[in-house]
Amino acid sequence: MIESDSHTHSSFSTDSEADVRKMIEGAMQKGLKEICLTDHYDKDYPTEPGEETPAFVFGPEEYFRVLEECRREYADRITVKIGVETGLQPHLGGFYRELAGRYPFDFVIGSVHLIGGADPYDGAVFQGRSDGQVYSQMFKETLDNLERTDSFDVLGHIDYVVRYGKRKAEEYSYAALSDEIDAVLKKVLDMGKGIELNTSGFRYGLGFCHPHPDILRRYRALGGEIITVGSDAHCPQYIAYGFDRAKDILSDCGFRYYTVFEQRKPLFRKL
Repeated sequence: MIESDSHTHSSFSTDSEADVRKMIEGAMQKGLKEICLTDHYDKDYPTEPGEETPAFVFGPEEYFRVLEECRREYADRITVKIGVETGLQPHLGGFYRELAGRYPFDFVIGSVHLIGGADPYDGAVFQGRSDGQVYSQMFKETLDNLERTDSFDVLGHIDYVVRYGKRKAEEYSYAALSDEIDAVLKKVLDMGKGIELNTSGFRYGLGFCHPHPDILRRYRALGGEIITVGSDAHCPQYIAYGFDRAKDILSDCGFRYYTVFEQRKPLFRKL
C-alpha cells in the first residue's frame, strides 16, 4: 500500500480553498501515514491586467509557521511534511535556488505550467495548432527549463499539458514524441533528480496517470529509480485518489519501491 501522498495543495495555493488541517485530517481518513503539503509557488505567473496580488505565490514565513504548528499538533497521528511546487521558467533558476536554500523544505517539486509564457489551462496555446504540436513544444520547453534550473527534487506531472488538449490523448503517445520525452528523462537522470506518478490524470478523464505508463516504463528502463506518488489534490476529497491503481502501475513498469522525501533526501519505501 502507498501510505504517503507527496503532492497536495491547501488554501496557501491560489487555486485551492482547503484549510490545511482539513487536508491533514482528510489524509488520516484515507488511512495514510504521511502527507506532504506542496503548495504552489509560481513566481512570475502571468496575471490579468489590473490584478493587485500576484497569483500562485505565498508568504513562506507564514506557510512554515502554520505547517510546523500542524506538524506538532498531529505528530502522534500522521507525519506532516512541508513541501512546495515551484513553477519552472528559464529565468527563475537563481530565484528558486535562493528560495530552496533559505527555507527548510522537505520536498521540492519542479513543474512546468506554462508554454510560451501561457498556461494551457485556458486553451489559448492550442488555437490554430494541433494538439501534437503543442505537446511537442511543452516537452522542448521542459528540457530548456531543466538546463537552467536545478533546485528541485522531482519533475512534476511531466505530461500535464495533455489534460487541456482539444482532443486530449488522441494526438499523444510516447512513440510519437519519443525523442522529446527521452531528452527530458535523460536530463532528469543526469541531474540526479526523479519524477512523480501523479494520479490526477484519472480525475481529468485521461484514463492514465501523469506521466503515461509508457513514459514511466521508459524512465525505469533508462535507470530511473526516484519516483514519488501524489494525487495533486486541492481538496480533502481527492487525497490519495487513484492510489489503489498506482501500486500496480509502478509494479508493471518495473519499480519495486516508491520514494518519499525528508529534508530533501529520498527515502525508498517498498511497494
